[in-house]
Amino acid sequence: MKNIILASASPRRKELLAQAGYQFAVVTSDAPEITDKVMPDEIVEELSAMKAEAVAAKTEEDACIIGADTIVAIAGRILGKPGNEKAAEEMLQSLQGKTHQVYTGVTLIELQSGTKKVTTFSERTDVTMYPMTDEEIRDYIATGEPMDKAGSYGIQGRAAVYIKKIDGDYNNVVGLPIGRLYQEMKSI
Repeated sequence: MKNIILASASPRRKELLAQAGYQFAVVTSDAPEITDKVMPDEIVEELSAMKAEAVAAKTEEDACIIGADTIVAIAGRILGKPGNEKAAEEMLQSLQGKTHQVYTGVTLIELQSGTKKVTTFSERTDVTMYPMTDEEIRDYIATGEPMDKAGSYGIQGRAAVYIKKIDGDYNNVVGLPIGRLYQEMKSI
């Protein structure tokens, strides 16, 4: 298999790729995460492409570059990472007791002998949370876990006790739809 470069510093994405048996290098993207897209799937696809393209521009050898971006959406509102504890509290208030969507966009850029092939896709997973009390929300935020996660929660962490059900790929919610990624990479 060719060199694989993950264009992300996300510890969750690194863990998922490693669990799947991939050996890879990490080169973080310096691309600004700004888009004029409004549909969640289009947003994550464009941001994942920006990240992968920024790393591809710095890559001189043949490689497969993986860029990814994850957002949470509820009732037409996009929830990224919270900027502070107040924002985390507002996000968790809006999610508790309801079903929301998690979108992850992935862009694969294959660089080979001076040619470039780009594949972009996104996955959606519906997540239903149990109701949370104000105290539960404050206690969860106090752990610090929500602060670097889209939607202010980590399904793989302490927030697992608040997840009623999911419909779709669990790993997509963690940050990388590894099954779909594997299928797409087979054709590269």
